[in-house]
Amino acid sequence: MEKVRIIVPCFNEESCVEELYQEVDKVFSTMPEYKYSILYIDDGSRDCTLQKLQELKSNTEAGKVNFISFSRNFGKEAAIYAGFSNIGDADYVALMDADLQHPPELLKEMLKKLKNEAIDCCGARRIDRKGEAPVRSFFSNLFYKFINKVTCMKLVPGGSDFRIMTRQMAETVVTLSETERFTKGILSWVGFKTEWIEYENRERFAGTTKWSFAGLAKYAISGFMAFATTPLRAVIYLGIIIVVLAFVYACYVFYAALKNPESRTGYSSIILLILFIGGIIITLLGVIGEYLARIYMEVKHRPIYISKITEIDDQKEKVEEV
Repeated sequence: MEKVRIIVPCFNEESCVEELYQEVDKVFSTMPEYKYSILYIDDGSRDCTLQKLQELKSNTEAGKVNFISFSRNFGKEAAIYAGFSNIGDADYVALMDADLQHPPELLKEMLKKLKNEAIDCCGARRIDRKGEAPVRSFFSNLFYKFINKVTCMKLVPGGSDFRIMTRQMAETVVTLSETERFTKGILSWVGFKTEWIEYENRERFAGTTKWSFAGLAKYAISGFMAFATTPLRAVIYLGIIIVVLAFVYACYVFYAALKNPESRTGYSSIILLILFIGGIIITLLGVIGEYLARIYMEVKHRPIYISKITEIDDQKEKVEEV
């Protein structure tokens, strides 16, 4: 019997945690070949989420409900990392929200797809944003287009955190132990073959969303900064452009002075000097920034490569990190 560990980050979800368990239990009652366990990560909730989890654990079959409760609110990314760090002996690892916006019934289809196709991960992708503010939807779509263009990531528009993956992939995610985390980016960066199942957006079962527009903007910026050095390189290009423009302007001033010596004025040389020196300074700042970016990427201690399968005579490993 294969085991599935379901990671559920939750913050102030006292009304949802029990309902989620019941819905997940219904799904797995139709799949006796799997043994599931839910790992709730209580991210420093201020309501009665922890008490609800304690009651739920005491009233259910041993091993089905587990939880970790943080000392304070560390954020969803920290909760996800804690879940991936505690997958036990699970063969598959799922990630979903507690508010039931991620349909639990999709777990059956996702597991089937993961088993029958040569893939490592099956994710759920929203095909609409029903019930979401138009402005929020606009900026969300803009973010996906922008980050896919300027980084090495390829994020699927509408792709949610709701997904199920092999143990191998889950263990690999944990090896990227950087503090400023962006799970969508990390899951894209590690590679592994991922397929998507589409679903219609759902309203929350209860409560209100914990994500404000400002919070989402901060999260987007954090994700961008974690995977992009483009702004620093743009500074280098800007400096070079300014130097070139200064040179072109110098040629023009020199030509004008030769053609009409009486038209020479003192401000031309000052402007040229400012442009030229300013361009050099910006270029140097860009170069320094590039080195800082490389240091920044190094201190993350990301593996240089990830080998899915290694076959070297007497050496066979599922995952190799260097």
